[in-house]
Amino acid sequence: MPRLVSHPDEVRILSRRFGQGATDIDKYVELDGYKAVQTAIEKGADWIIAEMKASGLRGRGGAGFPTGMKWSFVPKQSDRPKYVLVNGDESEPGTCKDHVIFLHDPHAVIEGTMIAGLAIGSKMGFIYLRGEYRYLLKIMEKAVADAYAKGFLGKNIFGSGIDFDIVTQTGAGAYEVGEESALMESLEGKRGVPRIKPPFPAVVGLYGGPTVINNAETIASAPHILLMGGEAYAKLGSERNGGTRLFGISGHVERPGIYELPMGYNLKKAIYEVGGGIRGGKKLKAVVPGGSSTPVLTAD
Repeated sequence: MPRLVSHPDEVRILSRRFGQGATDIDKYVELDGYKAVQTAIEKGADWIIAEMKASGLRGRGGAGFPTGMKWSFVPKQSDRPKYVLVNGDESEPGTCKDHVIFLHDPHAVIEGTMIAGLAIGSKMGFIYLRGEYRYLLKIMEKAVADAYAKGFLGKNIFGSGIDFDIVTQTGAGAYEVGEESALMESLEGKRGVPRIKPPFPAVVGLYGGPTVINNAETIASAPHILLMGGEAYAKLGSERNGGTRLFGISGHVERPGIYELPMGYNLKKAIYEVGGGIRGGKKLKAVVPGGSSTPVLTAD
Protein backbone atom coordinates (compact mmCIF):
# COMPACT_ATOMS: atom_id res chain seq x y z
CA MET A 1 0.00 0.00 0.00
CA PRO A 2 1.28 3.53 -0.72
CA ARG A 3 2.44 5.46 2.33
CA LEU A 4 0.86 8.78 3.19
CA VAL A 5 3.00 11.90 2.82
CA SER A 6 2.55 15.47 4.01
CA HIS A 7 3.87 19.00 3.54
CA PRO A 8 3.17 22.26 5.45
CA ASP A 9 1.65 23.88 2.34
CA GLU A 10 -1.11 21.29 2.13
CA VAL A 11 -4.71 22.37 2.73
CA ARG A 12 -6.48 19.23 3.86
CA ILE A 13 -10.09 19.20 2.73
CA LEU A 14 -10.52 16.13 0.55
CA SER A 15 -7.71 14.27 2.30
CA ARG A 16 -8.58 15.16 5.89
CA ARG A 17 -9.82 11.65 6.67
CA PHE A 18 -6.88 9.87 5.04
CA GLY A 19 -5.12 7.58 7.50
CA GLN A 20 -7.93 7.78 10.07
CA GLY A 21 -9.67 4.50 9.30
CA ALA A 22 -12.56 6.09 7.39
CA THR A 23 -13.06 2.96 5.29
CA ASP A 24 -15.04 1.82 8.35
CA ILE A 25 -18.51 3.31 8.08
CA ASP A 26 -18.82 4.05 11.81
CA LYS A 27 -15.52 5.93 11.77
CA TYR A 28 -16.63 7.82 8.66
CA VAL A 29 -19.84 8.88 10.41
CA GLU A 30 -17.81 9.92 13.46
CA LEU A 31 -15.75 12.15 11.17
CA ASP A 32 -18.87 14.00 9.92
CA GLY A 33 -19.63 11.47 7.21
CA TYR A 34 -23.11 11.43 5.63
CA LYS A 35 -23.97 14.79 7.23
CA ALA A 36 -23.72 16.62 3.91
CA VAL A 37 -26.16 14.32 2.12
CA GLN A 38 -28.71 14.73 4.92
CA THR A 39 -28.42 18.52 4.58
CA ALA A 40 -28.78 18.13 0.82
CA ILE A 41 -32.00 16.16 1.29
CA GLU A 42 -33.35 18.88 3.57
CA LYS A 43 -32.43 21.86 1.34
CA GLY A 44 -33.11 20.37 -2.08
CA ALA A 45 -31.70 20.28 -5.60
CA ASP A 46 -31.59 24.02 -6.33
CA TRP A 47 -29.59 24.67 -3.16
CA ILE A 48 -27.11 21.88 -3.98
CA ILE A 49 -26.46 23.22 -7.47
CA ALA A 50 -26.15 26.80 -6.21
CA GLU A 51 -23.52 25.75 -3.66
CA MET A 52 -21.62 23.72 -6.24
CA LYS A 53 -21.60 26.68 -8.62
CA ALA A 54 -20.45 29.01 -5.83
CA SER A 55 -17.58 26.62 -4.99
CA GLY A 56 -15.89 27.13 -8.35
CA LEU A 57 -15.21 23.38 -8.45
CA ARG A 58 -14.12 22.27 -11.89
CA GLY A 59 -13.93 18.68 -13.01
CA ARG A 60 -10.85 16.95 -11.62
CA GLY A 61 -10.64 14.41 -14.43
CA GLY A 62 -8.88 16.64 -16.94
CA ALA A 63 -11.50 18.65 -18.82
CA GLY A 64 -12.01 21.13 -15.99
CA PHE A 65 -15.66 21.88 -16.74
CA PRO A 66 -17.56 23.70 -13.92
CA THR A 67 -19.31 21.00 -11.88
CA GLY A 68 -22.36 22.95 -10.73
CA MET A 69 -23.04 24.09 -14.28
CA LYS A 70 -22.69 20.53 -15.56
CA TRP A 71 -25.27 19.29 -13.05
CA SER A 72 -27.65 22.11 -13.96
CA PHE A 73 -27.71 20.98 -17.62
CA VAL A 74 -29.65 17.82 -16.77
CA PRO A 75 -33.36 18.38 -17.59
CA LYS A 76 -35.67 18.44 -14.58
CA GLN A 77 -38.25 16.30 -16.37
CA SER A 78 -37.36 13.12 -18.23
CA ASP A 79 -39.26 10.12 -19.60
CA ARG A 80 -36.19 7.98 -18.95
CA PRO A 81 -34.36 7.32 -15.66
CA LYS A 82 -31.49 9.65 -14.80
CA TYR A 83 -28.08 8.36 -13.75
CA VAL A 84 -24.92 9.43 -11.94
CA LEU A 85 -21.72 7.83 -13.22
CA VAL A 86 -18.47 8.12 -11.27
CA ASN A 87 -15.38 7.84 -13.43
CA GLY A 88 -12.73 6.03 -11.37
CA ASP A 89 -11.02 4.54 -14.39
CA GLU A 90 -7.90 6.72 -13.92
CA SER A 91 -6.29 5.38 -17.08
CA GLU A 92 -3.87 8.23 -17.79
CA PRO A 93 -0.29 6.97 -17.25
CA GLY A 94 1.31 8.63 -14.26
CA THR A 95 -1.96 9.50 -12.54
CA CYS A 96 -2.76 7.92 -9.18
CA LYS A 97 -4.67 10.45 -7.07
CA ASP A 98 -8.13 8.83 -7.34
CA HIS A 99 -6.49 5.65 -6.12
CA VAL A 100 -5.89 7.10 -2.63
CA ILE A 101 -9.50 8.30 -2.34
CA PHE A 102 -10.84 4.79 -2.92
CA LEU A 103 -8.17 3.42 -0.58
CA HIS A 104 -8.72 5.79 2.35
CA ASP A 105 -12.16 7.42 1.98
CA PRO A 106 -14.53 5.31 -0.16
CA HIS A 107 -17.64 6.57 1.65
CA ALA A 108 -16.89 10.10 0.42
CA VAL A 109 -17.36 8.77 -3.12
CA ILE A 110 -20.65 7.15 -2.11
CA GLU A 111 -21.89 10.30 -0.36
CA GLY A 112 -20.86 12.50 -3.28
CA THR A 113 -22.67 10.20 -5.69
CA MET A 114 -25.83 10.52 -3.59
CA ILE A 115 -25.52 14.32 -3.54
CA ALA A 116 -25.15 14.42 -7.33
CA GLY A 117 -28.19 12.16 -7.58
CA LEU A 118 -30.25 14.51 -5.41
CA ALA A 119 -29.11 17.47 -7.50
CA ILE A 120 -30.34 16.01 -10.79
CA GLY A 121 -33.25 13.89 -9.56
CA SER A 122 -31.57 10.53 -10.10
CA LYS A 123 -32.24 7.37 -8.13
CA MET A 124 -29.28 5.36 -9.44
CA GLY A 125 -25.52 5.74 -9.36
CA PHE A 126 -22.67 3.71 -10.85
CA ILE A 127 -19.09 3.75 -9.53
CA TYR A 128 -16.72 2.54 -12.24
CA LEU A 129 -13.13 1.57 -11.39
CA ARG A 130 -10.39 0.60 -13.78
CA GLY A 131 -9.61 -3.08 -14.23
CA GLU A 132 -6.26 -3.01 -12.43
CA TYR A 133 -7.89 -1.62 -9.26
CA ARG A 134 -9.24 -4.99 -8.14
CA TYR A 135 -8.32 -4.61 -4.48
CA LEU A 136 -9.84 -1.12 -4.46
CA LEU A 137 -13.02 -2.58 -5.91
CA LYS A 138 -13.24 -4.87 -2.87
CA ILE A 139 -12.91 -1.84 -0.57
CA MET A 140 -15.57 0.02 -2.56
CA GLU A 141 -17.95 -2.95 -2.63
CA LYS A 142 -17.69 -3.35 1.16
CA ALA A 143 -18.33 0.36 1.67
CA VAL A 144 -21.46 0.18 -0.51
CA ALA A 145 -22.67 -2.96 1.31
CA ASP A 146 -22.13 -1.28 4.69
CA ALA A 147 -24.08 1.79 3.52
CA TYR A 148 -26.97 -0.47 2.53
CA ALA A 149 -26.80 -2.27 5.88
CA LYS A 150 -27.08 1.08 7.70
CA GLY A 151 -30.05 2.10 5.55
CA PHE A 152 -28.08 4.95 3.97
CA LEU A 153 -28.66 3.45 0.51
CA GLY A 154 -31.73 1.77 -0.95
CA LYS A 155 -35.32 2.60 -0.12
CA ASN A 156 -36.28 5.69 1.85
CA ILE A 157 -32.77 6.96 2.59
CA PHE A 158 -32.53 8.74 5.94
CA GLY A 159 -36.32 8.53 6.23
CA SER A 160 -36.70 11.04 3.42
CA GLY A 161 -39.00 9.04 1.15
CA ILE A 162 -36.26 9.17 -1.50
CA ASP A 163 -34.74 6.00 -2.95
CA PHE A 164 -31.15 5.78 -4.15
CA ASP A 165 -29.10 2.79 -5.24
CA ILE A 166 -25.43 2.39 -6.15
CA VAL A 167 -23.74 -0.30 -8.23
CA THR A 168 -19.98 -0.81 -8.51
CA GLN A 169 -18.41 -1.88 -11.78
CA THR A 170 -14.91 -2.57 -13.06
CA GLY A 171 -13.55 -2.42 -16.58
CA ALA A 172 -10.86 -4.36 -18.38
CA GLY A 173 -8.13 -1.75 -18.06
CA ALA A 174 -8.66 -0.08 -21.44
CA TYR A 175 -7.10 3.39 -21.72
CA GLU A 176 -9.88 4.80 -23.90
CA VAL A 177 -12.57 4.04 -21.29
CA GLY A 178 -11.37 7.05 -19.33
CA GLU A 179 -13.28 9.18 -21.87
CA GLU A 180 -16.82 9.67 -20.59
CA SER A 181 -18.81 8.35 -23.55
CA ALA A 182 -16.51 5.33 -23.92
CA LEU A 183 -17.09 4.68 -20.21
CA MET A 184 -20.84 4.57 -20.83
CA GLU A 185 -20.35 2.17 -23.73
CA SER A 186 -18.28 -0.12 -21.52
CA LEU A 187 -20.80 0.01 -18.70
CA GLU A 188 -23.54 -0.96 -21.14
CA GLY A 189 -21.53 -4.06 -22.05
CA LYS A 190 -20.27 -2.81 -25.40
CA ARG A 191 -16.81 -2.07 -26.74
CA GLY A 192 -15.43 0.95 -24.91
CA VAL A 193 -15.09 3.47 -27.74
CA PRO A 194 -16.23 7.12 -27.72
CA ARG A 195 -19.66 8.14 -28.96
CA ILE A 196 -20.30 10.89 -31.46
CA LYS A 197 -21.52 14.12 -29.82
CA PRO A 198 -24.07 15.64 -29.74
CA PRO A 199 -26.21 14.44 -28.06
CA PHE A 200 -24.36 15.07 -24.82
CA PRO A 201 -24.66 12.80 -21.75
CA ALA A 202 -26.70 15.34 -19.76
CA VAL A 203 -29.54 14.76 -22.26
CA VAL A 204 -28.85 11.31 -23.74
CA GLY A 205 -26.36 9.34 -21.70
CA LEU A 206 -26.22 5.95 -20.01
CA TYR A 207 -28.95 3.63 -21.35
CA GLY A 208 -30.33 6.65 -23.21
CA GLY A 209 -31.17 8.55 -20.02
CA PRO A 210 -29.89 11.94 -18.81
CA THR A 211 -26.56 11.31 -17.10
CA VAL A 212 -24.02 13.20 -15.03
CA ILE A 213 -20.49 11.81 -15.36
CA ASN A 214 -17.81 13.08 -12.99
CA ASN A 215 -14.35 12.04 -11.97
CA ALA A 216 -14.06 10.33 -8.56
CA GLU A 217 -12.16 13.27 -7.04
CA THR A 218 -14.83 15.71 -8.23
CA ILE A 219 -17.61 13.60 -6.71
CA ALA A 220 -15.73 13.05 -3.43
CA SER A 221 -15.30 16.83 -3.08
CA ALA A 222 -19.05 17.48 -3.05
CA PRO A 223 -19.74 16.49 0.60
CA HIS A 224 -16.89 18.72 1.83
CA ILE A 225 -18.19 21.65 -0.22
CA LEU A 226 -21.71 21.37 1.18
CA LEU A 227 -20.41 21.12 4.76
CA MET A 228 -18.09 24.15 4.57
CA GLY A 229 -20.10 26.18 2.05
CA GLY A 230 -19.39 26.87 -1.60
CA GLU A 231 -17.97 30.36 -1.14
CA ALA A 232 -15.55 29.27 1.60
CA TYR A 233 -14.33 26.43 -0.61
CA ALA A 234 -13.87 28.74 -3.60
CA LYS A 235 -11.63 31.08 -1.60
CA LEU A 236 -9.10 28.28 -1.08
CA GLY A 237 -8.26 28.21 -4.79
CA SER A 238 -7.63 30.65 -7.59
CA GLU A 239 -10.07 33.18 -9.06
CA ARG A 240 -11.59 30.92 -11.72
CA ASN A 241 -10.78 27.53 -10.21
CA GLY A 242 -11.99 27.05 -6.66
CA GLY A 243 -10.74 24.88 -3.85
CA THR A 244 -7.95 22.38 -3.56
CA ARG A 245 -7.03 19.24 -5.44
CA LEU A 246 -4.86 16.17 -5.11
CA PHE A 247 -1.57 16.51 -7.00
CA GLY A 248 0.40 13.37 -7.75
CA ILE A 249 4.12 14.18 -7.80
CA SER A 250 6.00 11.23 -9.24
CA GLY A 251 9.25 10.50 -11.03
CA HIS A 252 12.79 11.41 -9.96
CA VAL A 253 11.94 13.61 -6.98
CA GLU A 254 13.00 13.17 -3.38
CA ARG A 255 9.48 13.00 -1.89
CA PRO A 256 7.05 11.50 -4.41
CA GLY A 257 3.45 11.19 -3.34
CA ILE A 258 -0.08 12.61 -3.40
CA TYR A 259 -0.39 16.09 -1.93
CA GLU A 260 -3.51 18.26 -1.48
CA LEU A 261 -2.65 21.78 -2.56
CA PRO A 262 -4.68 24.88 -3.51
CA MET A 263 -5.61 25.34 -7.15
CA GLY A 264 -3.14 27.69 -8.80
CA TYR A 265 -0.19 26.36 -6.79
CA ASN A 266 3.15 27.11 -8.44
CA LEU A 267 4.50 24.12 -10.40
CA LYS A 268 8.17 24.85 -9.73
CA LYS A 269 7.43 25.17 -6.02
CA ALA A 270 5.54 21.85 -6.14
CA ILE A 271 8.60 20.12 -7.62
CA TYR A 272 11.34 21.72 -5.51
CA GLU A 273 9.65 22.41 -2.18
CA VAL A 274 6.79 19.92 -1.88
CA GLY A 275 8.47 17.16 -3.87
CA GLY A 276 11.90 17.90 -2.37
CA GLY A 277 13.62 18.62 -5.68
CA ILE A 278 15.28 16.31 -8.16
CA ARG A 279 16.65 13.13 -6.65
CA GLY A 280 20.39 13.12 -6.00
CA GLY A 281 20.66 16.89 -6.53
CA LYS A 282 20.48 16.53 -10.29
CA LYS A 283 19.07 19.19 -12.62
CA LEU A 284 15.50 19.15 -13.87
CA LYS A 285 15.32 18.16 -17.53
CA ALA A 286 11.58 18.07 -18.16
CA VAL A 287 8.19 17.71 -16.47
CA VAL A 288 4.88 16.34 -17.71
CA PRO A 289 2.28 18.45 -15.88
CA GLY A 290 -0.85 16.39 -16.41
CA GLY A 291 -0.30 12.81 -17.49
CA SER A 292 1.30 11.53 -20.65
CA SER A 293 -1.23 13.18 -22.99
CA THR A 294 -0.14 16.72 -22.04
CA PRO A 295 2.83 18.57 -23.56
CA VAL A 296 6.24 18.02 -22.01
CA LEU A 297 7.63 21.17 -20.38
CA THR A 298 11.38 21.66 -20.48
CA ALA A 299 13.33 23.13 -17.59
CA ASP A 300 13.15 26.54 -19.30
